[in-house]
Amino acid sequence: MWRKSVRAPYYKHLIRNMIVTIIGVSFVPVFLVSVTIYSTFVKAYHEKVRAQLMALVENHKRQIDAFLNARMADILFLSETYTYDQLSNEAFLQAKLLSLKNNYGGIFVDLGVVNAEGSQVSYAGPFRLSQANYADAHWFQNVMKNQVVVSDVFLGLRGFPHFIVAVKRFQGDRPWVLRATIDFIAFNNLVENIHIGKTGYAIILNKNGEMQTKVRSNYQPPAGCYGQFIDCTKPITREVNIEERLDEDGVPTIVVTALLKNREWLLVFQQKLDDALADQRRAQIISLFIFAVGGLCIVAMSLLLSIRMVNRIAEADEEKALMNKQVIESGKLASLGELAAGVAHEINNPVAIMVEEAGWIEDILTEPEFKENPHMAELARALKQINTQGKRCKEITTKLLSFARGSGTAIRDLQINEIIEEVVTLSSQRAKYANVEMISCLQADLPTIKASETEMHQVFLNLVNNAIYAMEKSGGRIEFKSQRQDGHIMVEVADTGPGIPEAIIHRIFDPFFTTKPVGQGTGLGLSICYGIIRKMNGDIQVESVVGQGTRFIISLPVTGVEAGKSGKSS
Repeated sequence: MWRKSVRAPYYKHLIRNMIVTIIGVSFVPVFLVSVTIYSTFVKAYHEKVRAQLMALVENHKRQIDAFLNARMADILFLSETYTYDQLSNEAFLQAKLLSLKNNYGGIFVDLGVVNAEGSQVSYAGPFRLSQANYADAHWFQNVMKNQVVVSDVFLGLRGFPHFIVAVKRFQGDRPWVLRATIDFIAFNNLVENIHIGKTGYAIILNKNGEMQTKVRSNYQPPAGCYGQFIDCTKPITREVNIEERLDEDGVPTIVVTALLKNREWLLVFQQKLDDALADQRRAQIISLFIFAVGGLCIVAMSLLLSIRMVNRIAEADEEKALMNKQVIESGKLASLGELAAGVAHEINNPVAIMVEEAGWIEDILTEPEFKENPHMAELARALKQINTQGKRCKEITTKLLSFARGSGTAIRDLQINEIIEEVVTLSSQRAKYANVEMISCLQADLPTIKASETEMHQVFLNLVNNAIYAMEKSGGRIEFKSQRQDGHIMVEVADTGPGIPEAIIHRIFDPFFTTKPVGQGTGLGLSICYGIIRKMNGDIQVESVVGQGTRFIISLPVTGVEAGKSGKSS
């Protein structure tokens, strides 16, 4: 419970002060509450019961809405996944119904495909409804207007309560409907589970006050809008409401109402007031006991909370100190980049002179007096090698200057394969020393992307450097892959290193998070990579298995022209 840093005198003094403050402040309201608790307890408990009932009804409102939305989503998924011709096949439709029953335990009773005239062209279920016509059904007329419908509970052709979930789709210009019957018993159980005490129960009404669930034999809601539980003549401003009223027998009752299904249904929970407050006397006795032990609890909690809070303060102080170190390190890296640019510039000048001098010597050796020299072939080979390696040095220093100075920060059309090849060239020497093999498997003729050359260098260099660092002791392989996919260019950078533990993989893109020792990493590299890719409307993901390696997948959008070509060709 105690952190090592918390044992320092400063933190011990802070804990003592917090304990004294918490105890002192807490006992004052406890004393005041002890004087007024008895007279105010009844009211407080009453409000507590109301709050519990509100929470109960709100929770069941969410469950019922979630149930209805899930069923709509299931039917929407079927209608979007399969064509009219597939679903019109009764054997295929029967298989889909069986799959739904296996997944949801019989919630779905049957499925049907209905054409624009209301005729059911395909049916799967226990009833003989293959040739049923729903042209006059309210739910069918509604779905033809609104595309997605959850109907009221009704008897229909089958003669027992049920309701329909229906979705309208089009085959060409002709609409068709996929409908499903939902098991009324499964839906009714959601409401019957709302039961508190001896008299608490719930029902669901539609706007006309008609029951949508089972009812007690001796109960009939008043006729009118939502059974007159809501005043429909006024704007409805709250989805969930609670009030006290007299029931049909004149007994005081707590009534909680909640609007369902886009305000088409009303969930009503009722419980007699005496039943709801039956535990009040027992709660009063418990409150006296709580008051007796309250002082001890305050002392214990003040001690516990003080220690926890000071622990967090100590952690924050340590993280702040570490962050300061990392900021200093990032400043050093920036200075190092400027130094590298200067060194590259200084090297570039003598290398250019060296190449020019080699060319001048080559011109001299073409004179007649040197043609008979037996070492001419060796001299020509050496001059050619000097010229080749000099140009190679100049190319490397030019790329280093471009990256270090940010000369490529302007957004322009880039070939991603060229960027990858340049990064491989720049990193090849370090990879060689670390016994790391670099492999490129790049798709030819990729479209261009709009990006900053410097930023793209920075992204791939960060990934390569991290991979080399992870494998520098054991060696391994880094593999680049690029391909075009759905208007994007996908680039994978995979290594065979030790992998990233699952416990920290979700944090690797966080700023200042690093697993390297202090002084060797700033924790900014992957965070910057993530920011660059997201700024381009791209995406970067990571997959890793400990002991097998890590793979980064980068998705980059192609330019507008190239994307348009892709769309036309497809």
